[in-house]
Amino acid sequence: MGLNLFNTLSRSVQEFTPLAPPRVGMYCCGPTVYDFAHIGNWRTFVFGDLVRRYLEFKGYSVTHAMNITDIEDKIIKGVRETKTSLKEFTGKYEAEFVADLKTLNCRMPHHTPHATEFMGEIIALIEKLIQRGIAYKAADGSVYFSIEKYQGCGCTYGQLVKLNFDEMRVGERVKSDDYAKESVADFALWKARVPDDGDVFWPSPWGEGRPGWHIECSAMSMKILGPSFDLHLGGEDLVFPHHEDEIAQSEGAGMQAPGQHFVKYWLHGAHLLVEGKKMSKSLGNFFTLRDLLNKGFTGREIRYLLLTAHYRETFNFTLDGLQGARTALARVDECIGKLREIAGQQKVDQAPDAPLVKQFTEALDDDLNISGAWGAVFEWVRDINRRIAENTLKPAEAALALAAWEKIDSVLGVGAKTETEAPPEILALADARTAAKKAKDFKRADAIRDELKAKGWAIEDTPKGPKLKKL
Repeated sequence: MGLNLFNTLSRSVQEFTPLAPPRVGMYCCGPTVYDFAHIGNWRTFVFGDLVRRYLEFKGYSVTHAMNITDIEDKIIKGVRETKTSLKEFTGKYEAEFVADLKTLNCRMPHHTPHATEFMGEIIALIEKLIQRGIAYKAADGSVYFSIEKYQGCGCTYGQLVKLNFDEMRVGERVKSDDYAKESVADFALWKARVPDDGDVFWPSPWGEGRPGWHIECSAMSMKILGPSFDLHLGGEDLVFPHHEDEIAQSEGAGMQAPGQHFVKYWLHGAHLLVEGKKMSKSLGNFFTLRDLLNKGFTGREIRYLLLTAHYRETFNFTLDGLQGARTALARVDECIGKLREIAGQQKVDQAPDAPLVKQFTEALDDDLNISGAWGAVFEWVRDINRRIAENTLKPAEAALALAAWEKIDSVLGVGAKTETEAPPEILALADARTAAKKAKDFKRADAIRDELKAKGWAIEDTPKGPKLKKL
């Protein structure tokens, strides 16, 4: 069975068939760099990383593009309020975003286009829409996309969402980048310069100004991936107006081959709740990644938790859930550690442990059923632990099991826990306990074990000697 994905365009699960296999073009809506990305944003970005990793696992050659929106209404407001330059204001948040990507072990996209660096392509695309009679210049010098003219060309506005055009007044305009589907109207492609824009503007055939948010992604994605490409990802909040307007602009320009869409498959991740409620600073449940790191959690634990629910299900992110992620990863780490001890230097000379890889693949082929994939992992952990307890696992089998884990972890990206080196004081206590045991002073040895535990360290006696583990 091949990979099947829910395509928002068709409202159905479809088999994934790229336009030019094994190549896959994939565009993910990236951050608007006016603030730190919050945990809801990170659910979408980790989902995008899962899609890319799984496609590469399946043997596809993926070109992954993710835009950096560095010109937009909220950014203009931030530049004005902080009295800094555009580059200085956005550069700070972009650097933090890239650092957060690394903390969550997300693969860096091959392309990270910035809207400010694609002004030529953006203006050329708007000119093409004007030439085709689908866009027009308003009295204030702004340029708008005409939904009436677009539909008059036989095109469909409302491919991703059902829209009610009965209440729409022809020629009504919306200048804001973000609006509700009940407010469907001609939208801005180019915004004429106003005093509040300050120094943030570019010359154009229609006068000084700046692009609308939606046209930026159309211009950048088609420049990098071509007029038609395979996958476009984002959060469900972007379905309308952003992604619907992207389709209208891109297909309105008429750059696709006959019968082809701008994008073949649209994937959207569901919203995230925090502690059962919509995230809000006033409720105290608004978390950036650094907020969670400051509470003592790791990027690995946060990534695991974000990867435990199906991408189309609303997910309740809780601090208890992060504690559960820590426990679950500890189970995996303990199993992997034992496998490494048994495998020793044993080399793998055949395909990895087939049952685990097969079950894992079957789950993710089913519209990225991540719960089923983790189910296969923990069933495997139970089986491995049972065989270790029975002393029936040979080094060659342990090596194969490790190879299987490494293969599927190329998709999960949780890796292995980094060994924390014990400080000299802890090592000295461990040595004192070993000496006490040799002297058969078990009371002293137990007291030292308790002291180590109080200091946050566990000590485990193994066939290869005592092993320290940070609690």
